[in-house]
Amino acid sequence: MAKFDVYDLSANKVGDVELADSVFAAKVNEQAMFDAILRQQSSLRQGTHKAKTRSEVSGGGRKPFRQKGTGRARQGSSRAVQYRGGGIAFGPVPRSHTFKLNRKIRRLALRSGLSQKVNEEKLFVLDSIEVANIKTAEFKKVLDAFNKENGRIKPLFVVDVEENYENAYLSARNIPDVEMVTVEGLNIYDLVNANKLFVTKAAALKIGEVLSDD
Repeated sequence: MAKFDVYDLSANKVGDVELADSVFAAKVNEQAMFDAILRQQSSLRQGTHKAKTRSEVSGGGRKPFRQKGTGRARQGSSRAVQYRGGGIAFGPVPRSHTFKLNRKIRRLALRSGLSQKVNEEKLFVLDSIEVANIKTAEFKKVLDAFNKENGRIKPLFVVDVEENYENAYLSARNIPDVEMVTVEGLNIYDLVNANKLFVTKAAALKIGEVLSDD
């Protein structure tokens, strides 16, 4: 069991917690992460692209010229694919871009993403995410406390659904690049996209239980 420091919202250490090595200190599998991200991005595609075939374009009911005697190749319609204004051969049609990825691979990708954040020292365990008031300026102070390098911060907050996080969510939703999800909503794309990961103590323990049962 790896030991992690626990911080309050002012970036002060208030304790520590032991988390499962199989989840937070696992070997990073980049191929699993790539496949899981590709699957998630593919599922977001609408797939409504469409091109008309020769049977769908208007016109072309009449034979362009007679069959024989012209010296030209015989043609049945001016809407054939080789003509301007004709149909499109093998064009895109509406379809779903989603594909199946085994559950073990998806879970492996999440473990790899979490472990990568630990290796890069970009994971912070928070004692609690509870704030008294709904104030964006107050939540901005939380980000500033953990952003000592003063660079661009794209944080992902992971909370337990049973925690009192509503005020924090409402305070953070107007801040650019800030995402907040529950343990059930944790996904590999948001995990990799964030440059800092904040996980509440309760959420971290729950993630360790859920992802370590493979």
